[in-house]
Amino acid sequence: MRDLPSKEANLFREILKCYELKQYKRGFKGADQILKKFPEHGETLAMKGLFYNHLDKKELAYEFVKKGIRHDMKSHICWHVFGLLYRSDKNYEEAAKCYAHALKYDKENIQILRDLSLLQMQMRNLEGYVDTRHILLELRPQNRQYWVAVAIGYQLLGKPELGVKVLTTYEETLKDLPSTPDYEHSELLLYHNTLLEEVGDFQVALDHLDTIEKQVCDRKAIKEKRAKYFLALGRLTEAEAAYRDLLALNPDNMAYFEGLGKSLGLGGDRQTDEDEAKILEMFKQLQKEYPRSNAAKRLPLRYATGEAFVKVSDEYIRSMLRKGVPSLFVNIKTLYTDSAKQAAVEKLALGYLVALDKSKGFDHSGAVVEPPTALLWTLYFLAQHFDFKRETEQALGYINRAIEHTPTLVELYMAKGRILKHAGDHVAAMGALNEARELDLQDRFINTKCTKYMLRADNMAEAEKTAVLFTRADIPNPLNDLVDMQTQWFSLEAGESNLRQGQIGRALKRFHQIDKHFNDYTEDQFDFHTYCLRKMTLRAYVSMVRLEDQLRSHPYYVRAAQDAVQCYVRLFDKPDGSESEEMEGMTEAEKKKFRSKQRKAELKAQQEAEEKKKKAAATAAETAKKAGGNAAAAAAAAVKGDEDPEGTKYTKCEDPLGEALKFLQPLQQLADTRIETHLMAFEIYIRKNKLLLALKALLKSIKIDANHATLHEQLVRFALAIQKSSSAKTLKPSVKAVIDKHWSELYGIHGQDLSAFNAGFIEKTKDQGSVAHVISAAMSVYLIDPSKNLTKAEELLFSIEDEKKFGQKRTLENVILVQKTLKGFKSARQQEWKAKAGVWFPNAVALK
Repeated sequence: MRDLPSKEANLFREILKCYELKQYKRGFKGADQILKKFPEHGETLAMKGLFYNHLDKKELAYEFVKKGIRHDMKSHICWHVFGLLYRSDKNYEEAAKCYAHALKYDKENIQILRDLSLLQMQMRNLEGYVDTRHILLELRPQNRQYWVAVAIGYQLLGKPELGVKVLTTYEETLKDLPSTPDYEHSELLLYHNTLLEEVGDFQVALDHLDTIEKQVCDRKAIKEKRAKYFLALGRLTEAEAAYRDLLALNPDNMAYFEGLGKSLGLGGDRQTDEDEAKILEMFKQLQKEYPRSNAAKRLPLRYATGEAFVKVSDEYIRSMLRKGVPSLFVNIKTLYTDSAKQAAVEKLALGYLVALDKSKGFDHSGAVVEPPTALLWTLYFLAQHFDFKRETEQALGYINRAIEHTPTLVELYMAKGRILKHAGDHVAAMGALNEARELDLQDRFINTKCTKYMLRADNMAEAEKTAVLFTRADIPNPLNDLVDMQTQWFSLEAGESNLRQGQIGRALKRFHQIDKHFNDYTEDQFDFHTYCLRKMTLRAYVSMVRLEDQLRSHPYYVRAAQDAVQCYVRLFDKPDGSESEEMEGMTEAEKKKFRSKQRKAELKAQQEAEEKKKKAAATAAETAKKAGGNAAAAAAAAVKGDEDPEGTKYTKCEDPLGEALKFLQPLQQLADTRIETHLMAFEIYIRKNKLLLALKALLKSIKIDANHATLHEQLVRFALAIQKSSSAKTLKPSVKAVIDKHWSELYGIHGQDLSAFNAGFIEKTKDQGSVAHVISAAMSVYLIDPSKNLTKAEELLFSIEDEKKFGQKRTLENVILVQKTLKGFKSARQQEWKAKAGVWFPNAVALK
């Protein structure tokens, strides 16, 4: 409104109101009216740019806003609008700079301060957030949200005691307290109590809880906190009563049972026979009180040992088999970490099977005849049990017998598919899951499982056909619906399937989809920074913020990042795509045949893509026609479809390692405690010849797990890289000085002697029976001197034959990894290994 006559100033106010009401076209017309008379009015130019932005004309938006700033550099409105423009493009750092600049010209502007604080929370600039919220609090001390925001800022900074002071001061200013429980005030009081809990003064927190109890709506939260505080204060009798009160509300809550056990002084790590007898007696009484509680029946199995375990597990397993509970094995497989319990369960289940075959009961007395389904569920349980032990033939025997008994039960085919998957026969596993799917075509879960198994069998065409059965039918390309619904499992499994088939571009396209999903999750929190303060959902809000801070450590993202880094590393190592992993060790004739097969596959994929476009165009035209729309336009849009189905833009990138870093950096910020983060970092930095960053990655990995198998191999490769740089005289003295300073942390007493370092590793890990460590040692031996150490490396790998040491530790995955390692060595003993591995895993397709 600077330098405008009253008529235009009023019109400018209307423009601002149009923006608030999202009436962008009307506001745009108003801005044009002002600019006809005052074409150089900076604030109107900026607002016109903002309207352009909401009309999806980005270039014009930036042009007009920058023009507005040039004409009025000292207008807080111009700088605020520039910040809003950057914020809409998710460029939060530049937006925050613009807001800060705006505040130079209007230090007490409430809206700009609020917008700045939102950006500071989104970027986790918590110190700045607290400072900004303090300014808002001083300007509007009567506003509850500003008090709460300051408290939350202090809590997230790790200073909950200051948050307590802020809330105490605010509560002292309240005059008219609600006479009946009010939800928002209730949440504020519970949040205050949570801060007291984080401070660690449980007596004060308990006293506060007693004070606020009548004003709190969430009665369950009050009871849970009281029980927790009694336990923390050592007031065990009161804690016991509190937990028993909670169990009456929910007798299947595991945490309540654990709290009750602790209040009775039971359930610790060191359990005596007397403790065991007491805890089993406690659960016996609880089972009488809550006969329908599954937790009261299941938990005694965790604490019982010896004959007592046999007795309680016998009762539990019989009742579950009698009822026909499919999840029985899942419920008790956590007990299998104790080999004695595993053996006891196996003995019981085999006994049931023999008895059911002879007398139709769980024992040979014949006194009780079990329902016919008891035999079915016993066979199902035994199949899962032996699959867990990786005794495939026995597992298949039991599941096939169960299928003969009841050939229409979906769970049996799913179990068979899982057994075949673990045995390495992904094609047969896919067939079993497809049979399960066809038994119940309305079940989305089974459809999803079947799709996943198809992808693991690298049958992409069938997987896509199956997946779209439960997507929207009214869109041209149903597969896009999976992306819109953020179906991460599909993107991940499809990407890994593409990677196995050497389709790097397609794989990267899938992994970038997952990266986008996680970026969306991060962006989606923005609106909650204001919503949660307004609605007073404070405990849930803090929980969400903390979840977002470690969101990238989710297994889906870590897997996608590892796979994407692997793809980009492969592109860096072999930029022309020649000599791919599948072609290693092939003769020239075999390579020629392989390339010909790849070309045919690519041609077939192109033809299928064209057919899909035609079908999509026809579907879109038909749908548009029915809806009364433009059929030709809809068909044209559908034909356009995916302009890069092969992911060429990813494979043709100029800096593969730079792209790999984009996946790694979020993990370095938000999943710094995972060793996978630093192992990936090393692979990137060592190739970029960033030796100090590679050193930093190694040091962080050592802090997390100094005994990690992959870490040992990376240490050897790092030392070899340093030796090579020193020989070539390319190692800068300053870099060498830093590396020398940390050398002993990496290699201990062995110094520069890599052979001695590797020998020490072999000696240290020889009794672990770890196949991964043997592979790492063999790889390291080979890397130290490939020309001399091949035989020694082969001997190390073949030591895995030792049944006594490795019989229980060998898995299909690490046996295949040994095979790939021998292939990398170009060893003459590859077929010998394949023959031995085929005996251990006769169903594995990869070993045939």
